[in-house]
Amino acid sequence: MITVGARLKVTFSVVVFSVLVVVAHANGGPRAASSAASLYTTQAPSRGGTGKVYMGREISAVMGHRGAAWLERSSRVLEEWPDKVVARMGLEPEHVVADLGAGTGYFTFRISPRVPRGRVYAVDIQQEMLAIIRERMTRRGINNVTPVLGTSTDPKLAPNSIDVVLLVDAYHEFSHPYAIMTAVMKALKPGGRVFLVEYRAEDPTVPIKRLHKMSVAQARMEMEAVGLRWLETLDFLPTQHFMVFEKPGNPPTTREPRRQLGARITYAEGFLCGPPLSA
Repeated sequence: MITVGARLKVTFSVVVFSVLVVVAHANGGPRAASSAASLYTTQAPSRGGTGKVYMGREISAVMGHRGAAWLERSSRVLEEWPDKVVARMGLEPEHVVADLGAGTGYFTFRISPRVPRGRVYAVDIQQEMLAIIRERMTRRGINNVTPVLGTSTDPKLAPNSIDVVLLVDAYHEFSHPYAIMTAVMKALKPGGRVFLVEYRAEDPTVPIKRLHKMSVAQARMEMEAVGLRWLETLDFLPTQHFMVFEKPGNPPTTREPRRQLGARITYAEGFLCGPPLSA
């Protein structure tokens, strides 16, 4: 559960960060994007890190397309329960979904049959990953998936076009998280949801490199900095947080999620994860 101290720290950090952003925009106008010093600091890189720090968190180095086999490892079904992740997203047949940091399409092709009258935008910044997705689309005869080549600052999604955004084990590698999530906010419809899945930083027994984990407090701080509202954190996955955020406004569907005041975390005993992620 998030402690009172952690909540106060998150609130204070968000307020300070928001003031810096407002000042940057007021002073810089169109050049506000160049005020990176207000958003990021640098340090000597940790192992597997970039040395770039955002809201107290060092950004991880990217696992490139040469790590595609790791994304498709056979043990991942047991480690991350992807089908349960998709089931908990509450998708409707007409939903438009963005799989941000789609990689090989591991989640994209699980989402696709759940939105037969909708669309899945598989967003990645690596052409090699999108080539894998296109090949699988052709081989499987799938026509409701659109591969999208994003950039490190822009997912290339149209404003007010997306019902649901999914980010699985990807956000911690984004080199410009504020810019990306600001763009995500613009792309979401009012009431649109963001599902953020990351390995639990609070659990030292999770055998994943430190920079590839996130705590609930850190995630809330970063998502709330761009205006997303935290709804709940569910505890059904063995080693990952399943965090739900919303763009304020009227929801695109009549569904209302269960809400929690805190993030209760339950760890699966005796669970063995795969090898640590390599940067």
